[in-house]
Amino acid sequence: MSLIHVIYISTARHEFDPDELESILESSARHNARLGITGMLLYAEGCFLQVLEGEAGPVEETYARVERDARHFGLIELERSEIQARSFEQWSMGFRQVSEAEIRQHPNFAPFFEHGFDPASIGAHPGLAFDLLVAFARNQQRL
Repeated sequence: MSLIHVIYISTARHEFDPDELESILESSARHNARLGITGMLLYAEGCFLQVLEGEAGPVEETYARVERDARHFGLIELERSEIQARSFEQWSMGFRQVSEAEIRQHPNFAPFFEHGFDPASIGAHPGLAFDLLVAFARNQQRL
């Protein structure tokens, strides 16, 4: 069994309210559970940062579906790699809405956050997106 993860950033077409985010999360969790995909989604100021992990085929299928989703644009793939083990195995879709104030409390991440996640800055630092997802996985909503 070959495991991979894909990490991407995208921009929402509009600022999502809590009900819209809940709908996205419930749908994603059902889909991911059915395909054996785990992951984490961060949302901040209209920007998404997500990791999908699992067997290569289902992750590729899910990522292709994400690419076609009209609710966001400017999708930038930051990392695609084989992994030895899952890092977010405890949930089919973890979620955390992150405020600018929370990001600024983490001096290692604050420079990469200017009105949402800055894809160019984060992408220029290998491993940073993953570290950010792991750091904010604590106290997240579990689905």
